[in-house]
Parts: sequence; C-alpha cells; structure tokens
Amino acid sequence: MPFSLVKAIKSTHRHPANRILHLIGLPIYVTGITLIAGYFLNLNTNPITGLILWLAAVCLFLIGHKIEGNLRAITLIVLFKYLSRKAKLIQYT
Repeated sequence: MPFSLVKAIKSTHRHPANRILHLIGLPIYVTGITLIAGYFLNLNTNPITGLILWLAAVCLFLIGHKIEGNLRAITLIVLFKYLSRKAKLIQYT
C-alpha cells in the first residue's frame, strides 16, 4: 500500500482547534525562520527573536496535536516515515 504524504497530513489535522493553532503558528514559524536566516545572510535581523518566534510556533503546533490526540503525528515524524519508505523503495528497485 503506497504512502501518501498529503493524506497523512490531512488525516492528522482534523480537529478545528489543531487547524486554528496551525494557522496561527505558520506565519510565526516562517517569520522566525526568516529572522534566523536573515542574521546569517547579514540582513541585520535579530536571531534571538527569530528563535523565540520559531519555538513559540512549534509549541502551538505541539499543543494542537496534543488536543487532537496524535502527538506522534507531527509533520517531522510523518515526513521522516515518508522519506524512509521512499528510501526503502529506491533501495529495492
């Protein structure tokens, strides 16, 4: 049975509170990553602020998954499972 990353993500984000927390956390996450990257690209940004924003967003994501009851289904774990299955398919072909 093939693994679908899109189906896995959709099935782990069904609870309305989880979706709302992800919608709030996503721009915070992107802003944090941008501030961190900007520091290393000499754009005069504050990496500490970026790190704090990034961690706050990750906390929102984790709270959402805790509410939904699928804490083990956070995107990094789902992505790792997807990539490991793809690697096994490539290895056997």
